[in-house]
Amino acid sequence: MAERRPSWRCAALVVALALSRSLTGGAVAQELAGEPLAQGVVWQPDALHKNPRGTWDRLGVSNLLVQWTAVDDATFVSGARPSAVAHAPDWSRIAAEPWARNVIVGLAGAFDETWARAHVEELAERSRNLVSVRPPVNVEGWYFPVEVDPTWKDMARLKRALDRLPRPLWISVYDHSELGAQQFADWVARWLPADVGVFWQDGCGAFKRDPATARAYANALAGRFGTERVRVIAEAFRPKRRGGFRPATAYELAPQLAHYQGFKVYLFDGPHYVSPTLVDGLLKHPLRNTPGLALEVPQPPAKIGSGQDS
Repeated sequence: MAERRPSWRCAALVVALALSRSLTGGAVAQELAGEPLAQGVVWQPDALHKNPRGTWDRLGVSNLLVQWTAVDDATFVSGARPSAVAHAPDWSRIAAEPWARNVIVGLAGAFDETWARAHVEELAERSRNLVSVRPPVNVEGWYFPVEVDPTWKDMARLKRALDRLPRPLWISVYDHSELGAQQFADWVARWLPADVGVFWQDGCGAFKRDPATARAYANALAGRFGTERVRVIAEAFRPKRRGGFRPATAYELAPQLAHYQGFKVYLFDGPHYVSPTLVDGLLKHPLRNTPGLALEVPQPPAKIGSGQDS
């Protein structure tokens, strides 16, 4: 089987990190006396990572983005069909975690991006069915896990699919075509529905760009849509010399988080890459206490809808 890349376009990731809980609530509050390093964490469920555990709340994380609750023939919620997963995650335990107080629930996706785009209407219909069997968590919104970049030309089909899905709704966007920040934001504005938010994938994990350039993209998107409709995915992985990917080091990841101050930042992804050891390293990194590194955040002209349709 061909190796799959550990990004939003990947399949099950192969790095399994030992995660354990630590620190009391008082210690966490003391650690976070300054600006939180991140506000969210992404969890990409797969056969080996069905019950995420971590210490991400020590960084300030209280928001969870579940990439999907169904992918290909596997489902991660009870009552969904078809189901090839023997055991659903312990959603009640996840809902009680301090890093999962607010959850954006991913809908139906596919590991193969080309297939997903060709069958976007089918995935939208399957997603609609998943809403009725939502997991027992505090649902802040929904995420449609068919990722978007400028190589996707038939945006009318995507827009029709998005129009059928519940709100609040989020999608993710990335730019491997290197359009540049403003041109990319202009392109997104041509097709994005007015009540859908975007997660911007920073591209630092595969060295597509540096944190300063990624921040410029985030600013351009926020200038178009407002900060309430734009969140940043900080890729917490790096390529290995001989292929595959590894967790980023604190030295590598800290500049990303420092540059994105002012935005809601989600770590991709927590269970695979952000171990308690990495959390410790980030809390000790000197960039954590460097105020004013980020550029000014554009003022939001609009806000994403707050209702939850089903």
